[in-house]
Amino acid sequence: MLVLDPKTLAPATEQRVILYDVTWEQYEQLSDIFVDEFPRMTYLEGTLEIIMTNSPEHERLKTIIARLIETYAFERLINLNGYGNTTFRREAVRRGAEPDECYCLGLLAEVPDIVIEIALTSGGVDKLEVYRGWQVPEVWFWANDQFSLYHLRESGYELISSSEFLPELDFSVLSQYVGYVNQTEAVIAYRSILQTATGMSNQ
Repeated sequence: MLVLDPKTLAPATEQRVILYDVTWEQYEQLSDIFVDEFPRMTYLEGTLEIIMTNSPEHERLKTIIARLIETYAFERLINLNGYGNTTFRREAVRRGAEPDECYCLGLLAEVPDIVIEIALTSGGVDKLEVYRGWQVPEVWFWANDQFSLYHLRESGYELISSSEFLPELDFSVLSQYVGYVNQTEAVIAYRSILQTATGMSNQ
């Protein structure tokens, strides 16, 4: 039986509904039926979180962060390839989700190396537990105007200070450009910083 959680119906920046006791078959059906209606669904072992609407701020952050990371990869000649917010579903581990952004180092693989999540609200399905089931190596969260990075170990995700895939990426510098109103200006300014750092290292 599907049980609606009334706590999730209060007005919020991102309208969220959580359903419990959802079978895998029901999740697949809902995901296929509403693929064009709801921006994100996250499924974890019978619990289904549906984001009814994405806020403009969520979409702005998702877009600017992706542009900045891709600028970094371009300037550093890193072979980074993205899936965007592709739906990943795996019945064997009873998990499914659409990451805000995700990337592979090198060729695109079945599971991304890096997943990025914009966390504007708390609560809901445990995203780290979803990605642990997929064995996603790294998950980056943007929350409270800063990044939190997690790398998967045998015992679960560990909070880390720098990416193990992109160890030279300075997230404190990257974060300074996320708040720019003009995204193109942010990319140009960040690219200039990266080029200056390259020039200094070559001297």
